[in-house]
Amino acid sequence: MNKVVVIGNAGGGKTTLSRAVSQKYDLPHLTVDHILWRPGWTRVSDSDYAEKHEAWLNEERWLIDGVGPWIEIERRLVLADTIILVDLPIYIHFWWAVKRQLKSILGRNVHAPDGCDMWRASLKLFPMMWDLHRFTRPKMISAIASRQSTARVIVLRSPKSIKQFTA
Repeated sequence: MNKVVVIGNAGGGKTTLSRAVSQKYDLPHLTVDHILWRPGWTRVSDSDYAEKHEAWLNEERWLIDGVGPWIEIERRLVLADTIILVDLPIYIHFWWAVKRQLKSILGRNVHAPDGCDMWRASLKLFPMMWDLHRFTRPKMISAIASRQSTARVIVLRSPKSIKQFTA
């Protein structure tokens, strides 16, 4: 594993999974949200994001965790030698996102970029998750399926499969 994509809906444990995989394989763990957002959840320009994302892709080894703009997802998938799709039932994504948001209110286990309050993001998070599930997820599944001959594809569809994969 030299170039790994971990992708899926919010609240699915991508960052926790990514930390374990990057540690196990000694890969730099790069999180899309950290280059997509400025403090206060202000989105960077597409060109700023693309420039930083391109710099990541040009590295020899990486693990990129997250979603981001579709055109950049496609670039990542083409270059990856391993693709891990976290594709849990939507109700699990919602439930885990609620738990994460509550933990962030208490000041624990925050995955947000610096200067980004997780509580404030909650108002937009759940509609975004539903849209990703309905519209982006089918495109992701199709794009990932087309890469099965050139990349190792791992689809994790349950909390148990995530646990087994990281064990």
